[in-house]
Amino acid sequence: MGAGAEPEDGAAGQPGDRDAALLASAARGNQAAFDSLVRRHTPRMYRVALRITGTPAEAEDVVQEAWISAWRGLSGFRSESAVSTWLYRVVTNTALAYIRRRRPTVSLDAALTPGEQSRSLLESGLFADTRANPEGRVVRAEEVDAVLRAISGLDVSQRVPLVLRELEGLSYEEVAEVLQVSVPALRSRLHRARVALLAKLREQ
Repeated sequence: MGAGAEPEDGAAGQPGDRDAALLASAARGNQAAFDSLVRRHTPRMYRVALRITGTPAEAEDVVQEAWISAWRGLSGFRSESAVSTWLYRVVTNTALAYIRRRRPTVSLDAALTPGEQSRSLLESGLFADTRANPEGRVVRAEEVDAVLRAISGLDVSQRVPLVLRELEGLSYEEVAEVLQVSVPALRSRLHRARVALLAKLREQ
């Protein structure tokens, strides 16, 4: 395989194996392999960034920063983690850093009206995984405006695990790995987040 070629599909049958092969090749300097990872994972990374920041413009900035961080951190990737989990962690940390830098006067709904935000979130697949996760299903698609306001009103420590578990459909173990906390600590945080979200929904 030439220096600019991607790993052949036959070399990795499962998506996780394919990602691992691409990342290993990218770590050796293969730009085409990294570009393939970008194409495969940008949609889900954008969803996470959008759900955390609340606005498409900020989500786009976060995803760009996250991919830069991922490129710089290729050599530090530990193979015991799935590539997708690592990328979730990169984009989540980038989004949190972005929020910390955000000017206090900028609110989560400053850029778009609730209706516009709802359309943007639905188009990005906001509720794509809720049907596959009955345990965590707390909303219906037609309630997206109310949910958007409720989620944006949650403390970021509650919003992030809720997004990853309930909306992205990650397992408890995967979310715990992304957030680098224990599973019991995550379950406790998620319980508080669900209670807080339902309380805000009842207030609306």
